[in-house]
Amino acid sequence: MKKILFGATAAALAAAGTFGAVSANATAPAAAPAAAVRADAGNDNLRQSTHLTIDAATKAARAALDAAEKENQRISVAVVDRDGNTIVTLRGDGAGPQSYESAERKAFTAVSWNAPTSVLAGRLAQAPNLKDIPGTLFLGGGAPVTAKGAPVAGIGVAGAPSGDLDEKFAQAGVAALAR
Repeated sequence: MKKILFGATAAALAAAGTFGAVSANATAPAAAPAAAVRADAGNDNLRQSTHLTIDAATKAARAALDAAEKENQRISVAVVDRDGNTIVTLRGDGAGPQSYESAERKAFTAVSWNAPTSVLAGRLAQAPNLKDIPGTLFLGGGAPVTAKGAPVAGIGVAGAPSGDLDEKFAQAGVAALAR
């Protein structure tokens, strides 16, 4: 009986010791990595970039949609970030089913080349293979958003009867960001 009791006690102590070590390790502060990257102005390996907030993207999209509604146009509008990721998309009442994806692709195209898509559409004569780049759409209706000359977002509009109107509404979104 003494051997069983001693064995159970030893097992309990070993478990308690392990638990204590785990508990002690869990509460101890983590050591800083030896090669931590310092985020300061002197580090040439880091770059800062400007991004639209979701509130700013929504404001721009709403302004584009409102401009279209004033002219009785049914459109979709998309705002993408510098990397072409969609921040916000609004599909207006009665907008065609194709307009949603077209707006996103126009926004992506505008931010990718930092130029209005109507200008880029004109470049297709010299470089017709541009249209083969996945995710792009070289029709009027996309406008870049810039900060200090660099693209930070793109606004795409689709659904109006012409690319000129789509682009006019996209520019209304860009203008809303300046207010």
